[in-house]
Amino acid sequence: MKQIAIIGAGISGLSSAQLLTEFRNDLNSPKRDFEITIYEKEAKPGGLICCERINGSLFHTCGGHVFNTRNQEVNDWFWRHFDKDKEFLKTDRNSVIFLPNGQHIPYPIENFIYLLDNQTQKNIIHDLLCLRNSNSIPADNFQDFLKSMFGDTLYQLYFKPYNTKVWRRSLHDMPIDWLSGKLPMSSVEEIIYNNFNRVAEKQFVHSTFYYERQNGSQLIADRLSEGLKIKYNTCIEQIKSVSDKWKIDGILYDIVIFCGNIKDLPGILQEGPSIERFYEGINALQYHGTTATFCEIDSNPYSWIYLPSTRYQAHRIICTGNFSQTNNSVALQSLDQQTANLNGRITATIEFTDIISKADILENLNSIPLHPRYITHKYNKYTYPIQSKGTREMISTLKQQLATKSFYLTGRFADWEYYNMDAAIAAAMKTIKYVLA
Repeated sequence: MKQIAIIGAGISGLSSAQLLTEFRNDLNSPKRDFEITIYEKEAKPGGLICCERINGSLFHTCGGHVFNTRNQEVNDWFWRHFDKDKEFLKTDRNSVIFLPNGQHIPYPIENFIYLLDNQTQKNIIHDLLCLRNSNSIPADNFQDFLKSMFGDTLYQLYFKPYNTKVWRRSLHDMPIDWLSGKLPMSSVEEIIYNNFNRVAEKQFVHSTFYYERQNGSQLIADRLSEGLKIKYNTCIEQIKSVSDKWKIDGILYDIVIFCGNIKDLPGILQEGPSIERFYEGINALQYHGTTATFCEIDSNPYSWIYLPSTRYQAHRIICTGNFSQTNNSVALQSLDQQTANLNGRITATIEFTDIISKADILENLNSIPLHPRYITHKYNKYTYPIQSKGTREMISTLKQQLATKSFYLTGRFADWEYYNMDAAIAAAMKTIKYVLA
């Protein structure tokens, strides 16, 4: 019987294991005799989609994860594991930008130019007309992309300050390959049309989304972990090549599917195919973390609130208490039957880029809108991979070399791709097809 090891019980590792299990159990598939073992360093499954109950309210410890997809294969597979109507709520995204002047502009800002002051509107119109008549070279970096899409006025008003807070680096040095599906991609004509006709953007991924009625994205992790052999609290420090197998935790495996962090590979992969020529590129990979701060805030109708103001370090508020009322404690739900929250309050996650001390969090909260009250926080060192020119080519070459030895990479930090949940599942599907080929 073949032995398969999967490193990591996040959405990529769990999806990979379930896909393999489904193939093994399918009576119409060729018989595949293998056993799957997942290694997870934490005490429960989920990785970036983990949630915890704090005083009865649900804390998404790294962002606020929702599900939607345009990938039909992913969509069909996902809903085979869940009851869409009984276990999920379908919600329209209601996002807003809190500008420094106190004005609240719906997201995406380019569809609501008509809500800005007259002079700003005129400046934006001038920018758009110039863009329409220009023959500029296609942008190859994030800064030039934003300017070429929206003009300098919107760039200075929102896109530059917000994204500078998020990424904490020169936007000029960031490539744009990762942007697909992350932003609405409107043409100048569409921006003008949408403002003339008051059209809200509904074309981008997550303009509507599904969210769990109970327990948030932890429900997804818990469900996908069912029936799987998972070794929790196990940090893999060495993966050693032994002949044509891989030795992990004293056990020999025929196949390894690595869903961890590619930056760990040089330290743990031993006596296998030489990847020393990739060390420099791997070590140079950039990333940033986030400090997710769980708070009570004033009741509001929003899902995401974007914060470009430089008065505080936080860049967004994720109003998870609005995603499902069960995310708020019983006390918050029961004291006001009309609003379903305590004195007009809900829970939310306020997100800061990289590490920030509790003292600095509390100081920032004094300036952040909606009167946030601190509950707890968690720092996640690795949240967003940042690509540079050549990142994808380097990792693609590395993956091809490792695959010849039955060692596969998939996942946000294994592939070094800014995957949403559905994209991570799609990448796992692609990987498992290679494994089973």
